[in-house]
Amino acid sequence: MAIPKISSYTMPGRDEIPGNIVDWELDPDRAALLVHDMQNYFVDAYSDAPELISTVVGNIAEIREQATARGIPVVYTMQPGDQHPSRRGILADFWGPGLQWGRDTEIVEQLCPRPGDIEVTKWRYSAFQRTDLRELLAHHGRDQLIVTGVYAHMGCMLSAAEAFMSDVQPFLVLDATADFSRDEHILAATYAAKRCGAVVTTGDVIAASGTLSGALTGAGTGR
Repeated sequence: MAIPKISSYTMPGRDEIPGNIVDWELDPDRAALLVHDMQNYFVDAYSDAPELISTVVGNIAEIREQATARGIPVVYTMQPGDQHPSRRGILADFWGPGLQWGRDTEIVEQLCPRPGDIEVTKWRYSAFQRTDLRELLAHHGRDQLIVTGVYAHMGCMLSAAEAFMSDVQPFLVLDATADFSRDEHILAATYAAKRCGAVVTTGDVIAASGTLSGALTGAGTGR
């Protein structure tokens, strides 16, 4: 099956997500930014929800600008087009053959990678599966990951969970991720807050990366 058309929904508020269990602090000197799967193929699913995806893209762009200004590494995951069945594997049983080379594989124009950004070829839901992302983070001396992109309850949530299992602290950005539905978006954020990371907002990330101390607590409500 192909990616379904996604209907618009109201972005969940931070007060709808359980308070973070952890008291981690987001630190620009420790963090990397993950821009997860913001390729045309995946973003096109929001053609019936232009305001929703425009807001998310704008928030990611704002975080990306701040990351670049503060020297935070920016990592893009990008699935390849025309995947051979031996590489696509059982992913095809759920989603068909996937992307084609060309426009499908390109990052949306507003978020195009820049010189010095890191591009990771991605094969499964998690950005850590069959990639060298963990090694890249270690190379750059980073043990925190700011998670943005699509889709929240799939690749974003599972990347956050695998970051946790690799001793990398994930910060899932509630309003810089999007999903198939509001319920699934809340599910992803709730899981992250309760089991593997901290849920924050774009404003939180900007405030943290814009301070001289560079510290933002992930505890409590995150507001």
